[in-house]
Amino acid sequence: MRKELIVHQDPKSPISEIFRTLRTNIQFMNTKKNLKTILITSTLPGEGKSWVSSNLAVGFAQTGKNVILIDADMRKGRQYSIFGVSPRPGLSNYLSGVSVHDDGETSENFEDFVQRTDIPNLDVISAGNIPPNPSELLISPQMVNLLDQLKEIYDIVIVDGTPSQLVTDSLILTRLVDSTIVVTASKQTRKDDLRRIITNIQNVGGNISGIVLNKVPVSTRRYQQAYYYGSTNMPQTKTIQNTQTQINTTIKKNNNKQRKNDRIPTKKSINNRVGEIKNKNNTTQSLNNKIQLGNQKGVSLEKTQDILKQINEYIDSEKKTLQ
Repeated sequence: MRKELIVHQDPKSPISEIFRTLRTNIQFMNTKKNLKTILITSTLPGEGKSWVSSNLAVGFAQTGKNVILIDADMRKGRQYSIFGVSPRPGLSNYLSGVSVHDDGETSENFEDFVQRTDIPNLDVISAGNIPPNPSELLISPQMVNLLDQLKEIYDIVIVDGTPSQLVTDSLILTRLVDSTIVVTASKQTRKDDLRRIITNIQNVGGNISGIVLNKVPVSTRRYQQAYYYGSTNMPQTKTIQNTQTQINTTIKKNNNKQRKNDRIPTKKSINNRVGEIKNKNNTTQSLNNKIQLGNQKGVSLEKTQDILKQINEYIDSEKKTLQ
């Protein structure tokens, strides 16, 4: 079993949670209890169709439902490698009647082509040998009978189809299953191709449940924030960071308030400044008296006027500071 089965290998990961959300959405759409066969297709290869099919099947099996996954991509099937089962006999051998055994015996019983997996409640039918006419095999009555029999035994039947843009295999299956899901890839799938596939499915009478957007780039930080079952240390760290931010903000506000208070003069400080100016005025008056006395003693008039001018300029500057 490969590590691609993230829902089984790491059930508490964010990706597993997304698959559980997809499973829940499908269950809510099944209000009439008639949605039992689901086809998973894509526009082009490499968009994650088989990966979504296998993990979605595991997600349904974890709820206790009996699930079977059919690898209907008989051209390039890979579900056998994901679950670690035998690649043959498979779907192509059942539909064509071509045996893979040396004795040449064939079987018409589909149970001979069903393989058990290591995951409880989940079985797999591999793609089998590559046939020359996959489309003709899928449109045969054997395929219709196979789906009808599987619906009687299993709760959910998931079919991993082919990319719809290249071949018509999945378009044929859309008429045989209850619903279809189209897998797309972020920054890879073209909108025109997706519109064309949706139109083709609707033209043949198929029913589309929705679109899965795969390969969305997500940073490690966003993964940690979206981790529903993550460690409890993360919220505490976030709380500490928020508390530290609040403390820093409060300190900054108090400092700003203190600086603002320092800039705004209070009544007491104004009165002190007025008293200082009065003292300076008294000093100036006494200085004038001394100057007058100095004049009587022979101080020159020009020097006296220059001293008075300097004193008046100093008083004016002090008054402007108070304003």
